[in-house]
Amino acid sequence: MLSAIGRAFRTPDLRRKLLFTLAIIAIFRLGAFIPSPGVDYHNVKTCLSPQVQGEQTGIYQMLNLFSGGALLQVSVFALGIMPYITASIIVQLLRVVIPRFQELYDEGQSGQTKLTQYTRYLTIALGLLNATTLVSLVRSGQLFPNCQLPIIPDTSIIATILVVITLTAGTGLIMWLGELVTEKGIGNGMSLLIFTSIAAQFPSSLGAIWTSKGPGTFFIVLVIGLITMALVIFVEQSQRRVPVQYAKRMIGRRTVGGTSTYIPIKVNMAGVIPVIFASSMLYLPALVAQFNTPHDGSAPAPWVEWINNNFTRGDHPVYMVAYFLLIIFFTYFYVAITFNPEEVSDNMKKYGGFIPGIRAGRPTADYLQYVLSRITLPGSLYLGIVALIPLIALVLVSANQNFPFGGTSILIVVGVGLETVKQIDAQLQQRHYEGLLR
Repeated sequence: MLSAIGRAFRTPDLRRKLLFTLAIIAIFRLGAFIPSPGVDYHNVKTCLSPQVQGEQTGIYQMLNLFSGGALLQVSVFALGIMPYITASIIVQLLRVVIPRFQELYDEGQSGQTKLTQYTRYLTIALGLLNATTLVSLVRSGQLFPNCQLPIIPDTSIIATILVVITLTAGTGLIMWLGELVTEKGIGNGMSLLIFTSIAAQFPSSLGAIWTSKGPGTFFIVLVIGLITMALVIFVEQSQRRVPVQYAKRMIGRRTVGGTSTYIPIKVNMAGVIPVIFASSMLYLPALVAQFNTPHDGSAPAPWVEWINNNFTRGDHPVYMVAYFLLIIFFTYFYVAITFNPEEVSDNMKKYGGFIPGIRAGRPTADYLQYVLSRITLPGSLYLGIVALIPLIALVLVSANQNFPFGGTSILIVVGVGLETVKQIDAQLQQRHYEGLLR
């Protein structure tokens, strides 16, 4: 392993890409600790102390995870990569609704370049919206409900606009850094920045478990984490390979085709998107109940009280069941949008490909849909179980707040890590005929 890493750094081209990627990651992490103008950093640190903060749940916990802890510090990179992720998902979903977007996607590189440009514009718009929302939460005291210290002491319009512009500019800079890594570094830049944000939380989370729960709970969490990571790697690498045969064709004097290949249908084709969707949807009832809670001390409506009792605590059975079912639903929903059996069948038919024993055209599309629906079920159950691991940890060892090995975090870390290692391995094989791992 060490010799393989040495070979990677001894290769000038690969070394330049690796060092460039590491430099961008260092800049990204540095921005997470630079406070926004007008923010009282001393009050922020006081409100972030465990004695004051308590347990962060819901959408704040996820956003803080994706920003590498920068959200609750209200730093220049507080919004993290989430506006870009949201914009990418919206543009991808709009391909189903807006025919023009699908036409651009089908045009190839030129059309996809325009879609990327639309994604950038939407990212800045969402960044502006999220920045305004974050500043409103900070000024109203809802970001730190247990802390009444002023995070932004200057409440003037100019100071507020300056903070909003800084946070939006931070989102644009993160997007640019991610694209630089994709273009000149190793791996997908946006994915690596998310990986960095999540991995940066692991040491502090494990240290907090050691301090608050003792070494016994710490080692239990560590063992559970290693087992979970091994199982996630096994499932993420699992796929159903549908064989495809291409018929021989004569083009001029050359014989083309006659090869065999396969369509890899992964068990988890949806990735981490269903978990994000389900978490966001479960936060909506709590948000509606929060706006309908009376502030004069009177008793809230029965439905508000029921939501507060069942949908604001991650260890409640109703919350767990709803979370699990929503993940299954969004897995099927997202896979149905991103994988079109009819489109795959038409492309195969166009180039003379067929599945052995299945007629080309509509029967091939039906067969692919059948395989997809069957393999998505274990994939959705797997996602639901992995996402529930932190909530189960809350019940068993009371470590949900600092439990790093589960849910969204472990899926992203493993997925991005595997993809980056594959890219480094491919580049090493091109130069040395020997990969990173033997």
